Amino acid sequence: MNKTQSLYRQAKKLIPGGTQLFSKRPELYAPGLWPAYFSKSSGCLVWDLDGKRYIDMASMGIGSCLLGYADPDVNAAVSRVVRAGNMSTLNAPEDVELAKLLISLHPWAHMVRFARTGGEAMSIAVRIARAKTGRDRVLFCGYHGWHDWYLAANVANKKSLDGHLLPGLNPLGVPRALRGTSTPFTYNDANGFQKLIKAGGKKVGAVILESIRGTQPEPRFLRAVQEETRAIGAVLIVDEITAGFRLAVGGAHLLFKLKPDIAVFAKGMSNGYPMSAVVGVSEVMQAAEDSFVSSTYWTERIGPTAAIATINKVKRLNIPAELCQIGRDVQSGWKNIAKQHGVEISVAGIDSLCHFSFKQGDPLLLKTLFTQIMLEAGFLATNAFYASFAHEKNIIENYLASADKAFFEIGKALRTGTERSLLRDFLMQINPLNTGNSSPKMSSVRL
Repeated sequence: MNKTQSLYRQAKKLIPGGTQLFSKRPELYAPGLWPAYFSKSSGCLVWDLDGKRYIDMASMGIGSCLLGYADPDVNAAVSRVVRAGNMSTLNAPEDVELAKLLISLHPWAHMVRFARTGGEAMSIAVRIARAKTGRDRVLFCGYHGWHDWYLAANVANKKSLDGHLLPGLNPLGVPRALRGTSTPFTYNDANGFQKLIKAGGKKVGAVILESIRGTQPEPRFLRAVQEETRAIGAVLIVDEITAGFRLAVGGAHLLFKLKPDIAVFAKGMSNGYPMSAVVGVSEVMQAAEDSFVSSTYWTERIGPTAAIATINKVKRLNIPAELCQIGRDVQSGWKNIAKQHGVEISVAGIDSLCHFSFKQGDPLLLKTLFTQIMLEAGFLATNAFYASFAHEKNIIENYLASADKAFFEIGKALRTGTERSLLRDFLMQINPLNTGNSSPKMSSVRL
């Protein structure tokens, strides 16, 4: 038992769930083998507590590091404000600079509020929308975090959120009085959305959707969402927490000609430093003045400084185009390698945030086996890939060479029916195929 695995065993006794973020639980990848902790990171390299180095071809900090880990330009800017003092009784001037920068990227917007995480920024957006309209009900599509307004959709039916990234979310602890306040609709289902509007549109205060995740939007769908939302006087909120700055500087909704009342950003806007933003039209954003939305640590200085440095570099180097090309190269590699070795897969997602799924055998077992083989080759890798600027061409080539060997082994195992026997002994003992409790079903999770 090495330091990394030993510490995680301790953590599971001290921390409910073992980690602070569900997506970082080793049980999602290869229990007992996936390194739970890191000692340092740089570019797309990560070192565990035992000094073993890995190349991160997985999620790059769950999508938070578009530029790569410990980007020198962002770190230099942060270091300057750390030396000058991160917090005081007064406000940080970087707030105003960042607000101007974000508004310059969004011609439809006029005002900005800041927070530090995506989930709380979404809650702020919902609060503002309800304050503006005086209506409680929310219609939403996609995954938007852990707060009560979102999980309220599962109070009446625990399966309501199953099609929105994480199936099996338990609303335990969410007030039952919130039943009926949040209702999901399906991405690209214009007819389904219009039926919800017809059934109770005048009670709806906010309509929320991710601009894009795994499927390209149909123009009719986005048009229907915008037109119907305007017609009932609700606030249209676009969640850019995952997609923001991956497809376009300023968010994917700009590519799709979608004009929201509010857009929410986090993750990649500050390259791993906590920062989020609620960008909106003044008519709606002014409602934040009449509702109490306030927090001490929303006034610290590191987050805005990191965001300014990150966004300026993303603009200067046209990072979204780079990320999309990297993602296309990886997807093409997956398809070619799988075909060569007789492994049936499907590939989906946006160019810079993609994933593949096994179409034969036991998908979860094969995903675990792929992760195990890639770990042994020195890669943090699963069936999902978040592109970063640090993924240089030679790294992609080395990754695909190792993936070729992994698919070879998987193809051979599928033909002989021996895939389960290839799992390491401790993986068989832990049995990653049986999640057991009320946690979201790990076999269906896409980061």
